[in-house]
Amino acid sequence: MDGEGTVLVHRRTPTPAGADAETLFGALSGLADEVRSLPDAGGSAVVCGVGCGGPMSPGGELVSPLNIPGWRDFPLRARLAAYSGLPTAVDNDAKALALGERWRGAARGASDFLAMVVSTGVGGGIVLDGRLLEGAAGNAGHIGHVVVEPDGRRCPCGGRGCLEAEASGSAIAAITGRPPEEAPPEVVVRSGRLVGRAVASVANLLDLPLAVVAGSVALGFGPPFFAAAAQELAERARLSFSANTRIVPAGLGAGAPLVGAALVGWRAAGFDVDGDSRAAP
Repeated sequence: MDGEGTVLVHRRTPTPAGADAETLFGALSGLADEVRSLPDAGGSAVVCGVGCGGPMSPGGELVSPLNIPGWRDFPLRARLAAYSGLPTAVDNDAKALALGERWRGAARGASDFLAMVVSTGVGGGIVLDGRLLEGAAGNAGHIGHVVVEPDGRRCPCGGRGCLEAEASGSAIAAITGRPPEEAPPEVVVRSGRLVGRAVASVANLLDLPLAVVAGSVALGFGPPFFAAAAQELAERARLSFSANTRIVPAGLGAGAPLVGAALVGWRAAGFDVDGDSRAAP
């Protein structure tokens, strides 16, 4: 990504199903090699930023994404830094999304909002009073583990009825026996309503007027998903300060996670990325 927030080149590869830690890292490092070798990459990279599913230890030193069982306490930051030779920073993917959406997306200029990724898993990042919340170990914002169905499905975290267990891509595939892109209309609407339910709880708790949602499931489901989410949010966020909370698609679209990941790297390198257009090195 360049200093204006334009993704110059990108590539993707499927996460190897059931793979061990080194096979997973091999897929990631091979992808990085491919991107860095492309002629349109815009010159030498100066920093490596990573958005990864959580939970993780402070600074992303050890990552244990629930939807990637092969990585448990995997030293992602150190391994990538050694491999790439670049200053490397790792943070939660949805926290990275919050940085990107405030810099160039649907939350531009906002000082209080929730950013969400609804994809294979469900994650969140919260900006409150102009600051990205970190939490004791850097894991603040895990909205995927807000309970939306008290007697619902068992979640990979060990709990029951979490949003991730009910509305993530993995959950939808398990419930329907089909990939999320083949979900019937009633599943699309149910997923949207559950996301709206979780957003209402967070808006009521933290006085947040805006939720920005990205991820392949949410953006792939499109308007019916967002309409259902908005309806549920309106029904459950009824306090004077939360009654007008909005839920909108990510302004950066499918590129939002990549922009956010780059900003994680720039932020760690000391550049101001908290909504400042001068973020670029």
